Amino acid sequence: MGAIKDFITHHYRHFNSAVVIDAAQSYVDHIDRGDKMFVTLAGAMSTAELGLSLAEMIRQGKVHGICSTGANLEEDIFNLVAHNQYKRVPNYRTLSDDDELELLAGGWNRVTDTCIPEEEAMRRIERRMLDLWKAASEKGERYFPYEYMYQLIESGVLEEWYEIDPRNAWLLAACERKLPVFVPGWEDSTLGNVFVAAAIRGDVNYNCVKSGLELMGELVDWYKTNTQDTSIGFFQIGGGIAGDFPICVVPLIQQDLKQDCRLWGYFCQISDSTTSYGSYSGAVPNEKITWGKLSVDTPRFVIESDATIVAPLIFAYVLDQ
Repeated sequence: MGAIKDFITHHYRHFNSAVVIDAAQSYVDHIDRGDKMFVTLAGAMSTAELGLSLAEMIRQGKVHGICSTGANLEEDIFNLVAHNQYKRVPNYRTLSDDDELELLAGGWNRVTDTCIPEEEAMRRIERRMLDLWKAASEKGERYFPYEYMYQLIESGVLEEWYEIDPRNAWLLAACERKLPVFVPGWEDSTLGNVFVAAAIRGDVNYNCVKSGLELMGELVDWYKTNTQDTSIGFFQIGGGIAGDFPICVVPLIQQDLKQDCRLWGYFCQISDSTTSYGSYSGAVPNEKITWGKLSVDTPRFVIESDATIVAPLIFAYVLDQ
């Protein structure tokens, strides 16, 4: 890790590269003050194997809460149990429609240059999750999607299938530290689709999975509890619902509940989305001041680059302390 920090400190001096260092050092300063950090995961970060660096960030107490897309929640587990069956397609940019159909027929689901094997990854986990959902339905119990994942992990049934070092699975690290993983729009995922199909068949009850509205309520409680004595920073990877959902918690508390709370104490977004044609995911940080999310004093950074390149570098910098 030291060699990486030394390299980027020496070479990253201007433009986006300079912001990488500024954002990383500010992250370090934030944590060193005893404050906390909230990380959001959009895009295909789990299939990009961000767990190689994110898991250690979690274990070392550099991350205190996560908001993830449904895809990132499940794909970290898919990679954990079926990594050796994955297929890489380096020439993905030149694939024809017929090439894509051939992948589909072979049971492959492509994520950029990586093909996830449907049977070995998705269907294998599907069968285990159905057991958990059915059991909860029969008992009248209700949980959030990440809580079902934690039940699956803690049951130990996956261990015989591990195909990567479990220390490189960020969800296992989050489970060990009992971090909340807020997953808005979970139905927009493979397992979310599987659950709806099971509910339509009558195999499970819809209400055994807590709703997105309840999730926001849970986030309100978590944020209020964790900002009583500390500030929470916001480290956003990509855009979309994973970032938009949690950052709204502050104006919800202040403007809708009419209760006082701290604003987010740090903000960094890694994204190549530009602010144009109403692109909210690419909204610049100062715009968030007008929405009551950030203050004029909040350290704010935007890194316009590929998160699969930048995030591991920042995590390496933060871990080298």
